[in-house]
Amino acid sequence: MSRIESRFATLRSRGRKALIPFVTAGDPQPSVTVPLLHAMVAAGADLIELGVPFSDPMADGPVIQRASERALEHHVSLRDVFRMVQEFRRTDRDTPVVLMGYLNPVEVLGYADFARQAEEAGVDGVLTVDLPPEESGALLASLQSSGIDPIFLVAPTTSDERIRRICAVASGFVYYVSIKGVTGASNLDLGVVAEKLEHIRVATELPVGVGFGIKDAVTAAQVAELADAVIVGSALVKRIEELADRPQAVAKEVGKLIAGMRHSMDAQPEVAA
Repeated sequence: MSRIESRFATLRSRGRKALIPFVTAGDPQPSVTVPLLHAMVAAGADLIELGVPFSDPMADGPVIQRASERALEHHVSLRDVFRMVQEFRRTDRDTPVVLMGYLNPVEVLGYADFARQAEEAGVDGVLTVDLPPEESGALLASLQSSGIDPIFLVAPTTSDERIRRICAVASGFVYYVSIKGVTGASNLDLGVVAEKLEHIRVATELPVGVGFGIKDAVTAAQVAELADAVIVGSALVKRIEELADRPQAVAKEVGKLIAGMRHSMDAQPEVAA
Protein backbone atom coordinates (compact mmCIF):
# COMPACT_ATOMS: atom_id res chain seq x y z
CA MET A 1 0.00 0.00 0.00
CA SER A 2 1.42 3.37 -1.02
CA ARG A 3 1.71 6.27 1.41
CA ILE A 4 -1.10 8.04 -0.44
CA GLU A 5 -3.42 5.04 -0.29
CA SER A 6 -2.57 4.49 3.36
CA ARG A 7 -3.24 8.10 4.28
CA PHE A 8 -6.65 8.13 2.61
CA ALA A 9 -7.54 4.82 4.26
CA THR A 10 -6.65 6.23 7.67
CA LEU A 11 -8.66 9.40 7.07
CA ARG A 12 -11.64 7.39 5.85
CA SER A 13 -11.56 5.23 8.99
CA ARG A 14 -11.69 8.40 11.07
CA GLY A 15 -14.45 10.03 9.05
CA ARG A 16 -12.18 12.89 7.96
CA LYS A 17 -11.41 14.51 4.63
CA ALA A 18 -7.90 15.22 3.36
CA LEU A 19 -6.51 18.73 3.27
CA ILE A 20 -3.88 19.06 0.54
CA PRO A 21 -2.03 22.39 0.34
CA PHE A 22 0.00 23.39 -2.71
CA VAL A 23 3.11 25.56 -2.61
CA THR A 24 5.84 26.15 -5.16
CA ALA A 25 9.26 24.80 -4.25
CA GLY A 26 11.77 27.59 -3.70
CA ASP A 27 9.19 30.35 -3.23
CA PRO A 28 9.99 32.96 -2.02
CA GLN A 29 13.45 31.53 -1.22
CA PRO A 30 14.78 27.97 -1.34
CA SER A 31 15.57 27.96 2.38
CA VAL A 32 11.89 28.52 3.21
CA THR A 33 10.47 25.41 1.55
CA VAL A 34 11.34 22.58 3.93
CA PRO A 35 10.38 24.46 7.12
CA LEU A 36 7.15 25.45 5.34
CA LEU A 37 6.34 21.82 4.53
CA HIS A 38 6.76 20.85 8.17
CA ALA A 39 4.68 23.83 9.32
CA MET A 40 1.84 22.85 6.98
CA VAL A 41 1.80 19.30 8.34
CA ALA A 42 1.79 20.62 11.90
CA ALA A 43 -1.16 22.86 11.01
CA GLY A 44 -3.25 19.98 9.67
CA ALA A 45 -2.16 19.15 6.12
CA ASP A 46 -2.66 15.47 5.27
CA LEU A 47 -0.82 15.39 1.95
CA ILE A 48 1.36 18.01 0.26
CA GLU A 49 1.48 19.11 -3.35
CA LEU A 50 4.85 20.62 -4.14
CA GLY A 51 5.04 22.62 -7.34
CA VAL A 52 8.08 22.25 -9.58
CA PRO A 53 8.98 25.76 -10.86
CA PHE A 54 8.49 26.12 -14.59
CA SER A 55 8.90 29.05 -16.97
CA ASP A 56 5.54 28.59 -18.72
CA PRO A 57 2.99 27.20 -16.24
CA MET A 58 0.04 27.34 -18.62
CA ALA A 59 -2.60 25.91 -16.27
CA ASP A 60 -1.76 28.35 -13.51
CA GLY A 61 -3.09 31.81 -12.92
CA PRO A 62 -0.92 34.87 -12.28
CA VAL A 63 -0.45 34.18 -8.56
CA ILE A 64 1.21 30.80 -9.06
CA GLN A 65 2.96 31.98 -12.21
CA ARG A 66 4.69 34.64 -10.14
CA ALA A 67 5.64 32.01 -7.57
CA SER A 68 7.45 30.05 -10.28
CA GLU A 69 9.18 33.24 -11.37
CA ARG A 70 10.39 33.95 -7.83
CA ALA A 71 11.70 30.40 -7.48
CA LEU A 72 13.42 30.50 -10.86
CA GLU A 73 15.15 33.74 -9.87
CA HIS A 74 16.93 31.53 -7.33
CA HIS A 75 17.64 28.95 -10.06
CA VAL A 76 15.52 26.27 -8.37
CA SER A 77 15.64 23.17 -10.57
CA LEU A 78 13.95 19.79 -10.52
CA ARG A 79 17.03 18.35 -8.82
CA ASP A 80 16.71 21.02 -6.12
CA VAL A 81 13.09 19.96 -5.61
CA PHE A 82 14.21 16.37 -5.09
CA ARG A 83 16.74 17.55 -2.50
CA MET A 84 14.01 19.47 -0.66
CA VAL A 85 11.79 16.40 -0.51
CA GLN A 86 14.72 14.31 0.67
CA GLU A 87 15.44 16.78 3.46
CA PHE A 88 11.76 16.80 4.45
CA ARG A 89 11.82 13.00 4.62
CA ARG A 90 14.61 13.00 7.22
CA THR A 91 12.06 13.84 9.90
CA ASP A 92 8.72 13.08 8.24
CA ARG A 93 8.39 9.57 6.87
CA ASP A 94 4.62 9.53 6.76
CA THR A 95 3.15 12.57 4.97
CA PRO A 96 2.64 11.87 1.25
CA VAL A 97 4.27 14.32 -1.15
CA VAL A 98 2.99 14.82 -4.70
CA LEU A 99 5.05 16.73 -7.24
CA MET A 100 2.92 18.91 -9.50
CA GLY A 101 4.37 20.44 -12.61
CA TYR A 102 4.88 20.22 -16.35
CA LEU A 103 6.36 17.61 -18.63
CA ASN A 104 9.35 19.47 -20.07
CA PRO A 105 11.70 19.17 -17.04
CA VAL A 106 10.76 15.50 -16.72
CA GLU A 107 11.55 14.81 -20.37
CA VAL A 108 14.87 16.64 -20.12
CA LEU A 109 15.90 14.46 -17.19
CA GLY A 110 14.46 11.30 -18.77
CA TYR A 111 11.52 9.27 -17.49
CA ALA A 112 13.55 6.48 -15.90
CA ASP A 113 15.98 8.84 -14.16
CA PHE A 114 13.13 11.07 -13.04
CA ALA A 115 11.23 8.17 -11.48
CA ARG A 116 14.35 6.77 -9.85
CA GLN A 117 15.37 10.09 -8.32
CA ALA A 118 11.82 10.83 -7.23
CA GLU A 119 11.61 7.47 -5.48
CA GLU A 120 14.98 7.96 -3.80
CA ALA A 121 13.90 11.40 -2.56
CA GLY A 122 10.65 10.07 -1.10
CA VAL A 123 8.11 11.35 -3.62
CA ASP A 124 4.77 9.51 -3.55
CA GLY A 125 2.86 10.90 -6.53
CA VAL A 126 3.40 12.91 -9.70
CA LEU A 127 0.95 15.14 -11.54
CA THR A 128 2.14 16.40 -14.91
CA VAL A 129 -0.46 18.95 -15.94
CA ASP A 130 0.22 18.89 -19.68
CA LEU A 131 0.54 15.11 -20.15
CA PRO A 132 -2.70 13.50 -21.40
CA PRO A 133 -3.27 9.87 -20.44
CA GLU A 134 -3.15 8.79 -24.10
CA GLU A 135 0.51 9.87 -24.25
CA SER A 136 1.55 8.87 -20.75
CA GLY A 137 2.53 5.24 -21.28
CA ALA A 138 6.31 5.62 -21.05
CA LEU A 139 6.22 7.83 -17.97
CA LEU A 140 3.57 5.66 -16.32
CA ALA A 141 5.74 2.59 -16.73
CA SER A 142 8.68 4.33 -15.04
CA LEU A 143 6.54 5.72 -12.22
CA GLN A 144 4.83 2.40 -11.55
CA SER A 145 8.15 0.56 -11.45
CA SER A 146 9.21 3.01 -8.73
CA GLY A 147 5.98 2.70 -6.77
CA ILE A 148 4.92 6.29 -7.51
CA ASP A 149 1.26 7.14 -8.08
CA PRO A 150 0.41 9.00 -11.32
CA ILE A 151 -2.21 11.66 -10.58
CA PHE A 152 -4.45 12.96 -13.37
CA LEU A 153 -6.79 15.91 -13.77
CA VAL A 154 -10.48 15.78 -14.62
CA ALA A 155 -12.08 19.03 -15.82
CA PRO A 156 -15.70 20.25 -15.76
CA THR A 157 -15.80 19.68 -19.52
CA THR A 158 -14.41 16.12 -19.40
CA SER A 159 -16.82 13.59 -20.92
CA ASP A 160 -17.82 10.41 -19.11
CA GLU A 161 -15.94 8.32 -21.67
CA ARG A 162 -12.76 10.29 -21.10
CA ILE A 163 -13.23 10.16 -17.33
CA ARG A 164 -13.18 6.38 -17.62
CA ARG A 165 -9.95 6.49 -19.66
CA ILE A 166 -8.31 8.81 -17.15
CA CYS A 167 -9.37 6.77 -14.14
CA ALA A 168 -8.14 3.57 -15.78
CA VAL A 169 -4.52 4.79 -15.57
CA ALA A 170 -4.70 6.95 -12.43
CA SER A 171 -3.76 5.86 -8.94
CA GLY A 172 -3.49 7.54 -5.56
CA PHE A 173 -6.36 9.93 -6.14
CA VAL A 174 -8.11 11.79 -8.95
CA TYR A 175 -7.83 15.58 -9.06
CA TYR A 176 -11.03 17.33 -10.12
CA VAL A 177 -10.51 20.87 -11.41
CA SER A 178 -13.63 22.55 -10.07
CA ILE A 179 -13.77 25.51 -12.44
CA LYS A 180 -13.22 26.31 -16.09
CA GLY A 181 -10.04 28.34 -16.14
CA VAL A 182 -6.67 28.60 -14.45
CA THR A 183 -5.72 28.30 -10.80
CA GLY A 184 -7.03 31.12 -8.67
CA ALA A 185 -10.10 31.73 -10.81
CA SER A 186 -13.41 32.37 -9.10
CA ASN A 187 -17.07 31.31 -9.41
CA LEU A 188 -17.00 27.94 -7.67
CA ASP A 189 -20.40 26.31 -8.24
CA LEU A 190 -20.89 23.64 -5.58
CA GLY A 191 -23.89 22.15 -7.38
CA VAL A 192 -21.84 21.57 -10.53
CA VAL A 193 -19.02 20.12 -8.43
CA ALA A 194 -21.36 17.66 -6.72
CA GLU A 195 -22.83 16.54 -10.04
CA LYS A 196 -19.43 15.98 -11.62
CA LEU A 197 -18.14 14.06 -8.63
CA GLU A 198 -21.02 11.62 -9.07
CA HIS A 199 -19.85 10.95 -12.63
CA ILE A 200 -16.24 10.47 -11.53
CA ARG A 201 -17.20 8.06 -8.75
CA VAL A 202 -19.02 5.87 -11.24
CA ALA A 203 -15.69 5.40 -13.02
CA THR A 204 -13.36 4.86 -10.05
CA GLU A 205 -13.10 3.89 -6.41
CA LEU A 206 -10.09 6.18 -5.97
CA PRO A 207 -10.48 9.18 -3.67
CA VAL A 208 -11.40 12.38 -5.50
CA GLY A 209 -9.82 15.71 -4.55
CA VAL A 210 -11.20 19.08 -5.60
CA GLY A 211 -9.01 22.09 -6.32
CA PHE A 212 -8.66 25.35 -8.28
CA GLY A 213 -11.48 27.17 -6.47
CA ILE A 214 -10.77 26.94 -2.72
CA LYS A 215 -10.45 30.47 -1.40
CA ASP A 216 -10.75 30.22 2.39
CA ALA A 217 -11.91 28.17 5.35
CA VAL A 218 -15.56 28.50 4.34
CA THR A 219 -15.12 27.11 0.84
CA ALA A 220 -12.76 24.43 2.18
CA ALA A 221 -15.51 23.20 4.51
CA GLN A 222 -18.13 23.34 1.76
CA VAL A 223 -16.01 21.30 -0.63
CA ALA A 224 -15.11 18.83 2.16
CA GLU A 225 -18.80 17.91 2.37
CA LEU A 226 -18.62 16.72 -1.24
CA ALA A 227 -15.09 15.49 -1.93
CA ASP A 228 -12.55 13.17 -0.35
CA ALA A 229 -9.89 15.87 -0.40
CA VAL A 230 -9.72 19.65 -0.48
CA ILE A 231 -6.79 21.02 -2.51
CA VAL A 232 -5.80 24.64 -1.91
CA GLY A 233 -3.06 26.51 -3.74
CA SER A 234 -3.53 30.10 -4.87
CA ALA A 235 -4.82 31.34 -1.50
CA LEU A 236 -1.65 30.08 0.17
CA VAL A 237 0.71 31.22 -2.57
CA LYS A 238 -0.85 34.68 -2.48
CA ARG A 239 -0.03 34.91 1.23
CA ILE A 240 3.52 33.78 0.51
CA GLU A 241 3.80 36.54 -2.11
CA GLU A 242 2.64 39.11 0.45
CA LEU A 243 5.42 37.92 2.76
CA ALA A 244 8.14 37.66 0.11
CA ASP A 245 10.20 40.36 1.83
CA ARG A 246 9.72 38.62 5.21
CA PRO A 247 10.52 35.00 4.40
CA GLN A 248 11.01 34.15 8.07
CA ALA A 249 7.26 34.72 8.60
CA VAL A 250 6.05 32.49 5.77
CA ALA A 251 5.82 29.17 7.62
CA LYS A 252 3.91 30.62 10.57
CA GLU A 253 1.44 32.66 8.52
CA VAL A 254 0.70 29.94 5.97
CA GLY A 255 0.28 27.54 8.86
CA LYS A 256 -2.42 29.81 10.29
CA LEU A 257 -4.37 29.67 7.03
CA ILE A 258 -4.15 25.89 6.89
CA ALA A 259 -5.13 25.53 10.55
CA GLY A 260 -8.24 27.63 9.89
CA MET A 261 -9.23 25.43 6.96
CA ARG A 262 -8.57 22.27 8.93
CA HIS A 263 -10.73 23.51 11.80
CA SER A 264 -13.62 24.38 9.49
CA MET A 265 -13.40 21.08 7.64
CA ASP A 266 -13.40 19.07 10.87
CA ALA A 267 -16.22 21.10 12.42
CA GLN A 268 -18.47 20.79 9.38
CA PRO A 269 -20.00 17.38 10.23
CA GLU A 270 -21.02 18.68 13.66
CA VAL A 271 -22.75 21.66 12.05
CA ALA A 272 -24.57 19.41 9.57
CA ALA A 273 -25.72 17.13 12.35
